Amino acid sequence: MYHLVCAVKYRRSVLSESVTDTIVNVCMDIQEKYGIEFIEIGTDDNHIHYLIQSPPKYSPTQIVTMIKSLTGRMVFKINPEVKNKLWGGEFWSDGYWMVTVSQNRTEDVIKEYVKNQGNGKYQVAHRQDDHGISL
Repeated sequence: MYHLVCAVKYRRSVLSESVTDTIVNVCMDIQEKYGIEFIEIGTDDNHIHYLIQSPPKYSPTQIVTMIKSLTGRMVFKINPEVKNKLWGGEFWSDGYWMVTVSQNRTEDVIKEYVKNQGNGKYQVAHRQDDHGISL
């Protein structure tokens, strides 16, 4: 299981309800097609937290590339107004932060950490309550 954080390019605050819905819908398509489970997706002003479980056939880099490229492309397609705030044709910033959730970082600790980010602006966009993972 991984905790992934991706920031919007230039740290712009473009994560409206419509943009967030687009990202969640694309992630559900990724889940169905590639078997990557999105346990939780949360927004925080200018970045998104993902708590994900992936089959071992995908490396962390492959997971990030898949999520960022597919979601970014669809955000621009479905929400063209975002292009006015972001120039250069990229939705996500180049970097990301990813850690594994292990014995020292239990799922509940990560969820609590994510919930307390952003001075109360964090909002859960998707939660899969029964994911069958026990830590």
